[in-house]
Amino acid sequence: MAEILEFDDKVDITDKVCPLTFVTAKVAIEELDDGQVLAVRMNDGEPVQNVPRSFKEDGHQILKLTDNEDGTYTLYVRKVEE
Repeated sequence: MAEILEFDDKVDITDKVCPLTFVTAKVAIEELDDGQVLAVRMNDGEPVQNVPRSFKEDGHQILKLTDNEDGTYTLYVRKVEE
């Protein structure tokens, strides 16, 4: 069973396609306060490759990427305000 980290909010982008995957996740993290954690559920493939990289490029801290073993992943990212 996958380890679950504590998080302040969550967003499911499994029904989105790029570039809406990151746009949706970015809007969700912008609503959080500095230091809070967002859990992002996404599909395997392009979202798993692009969303964590985009968060990192925006200066946020990637905590963990968990394989949900159902074709989806959950990314835990801490908001870091610049």
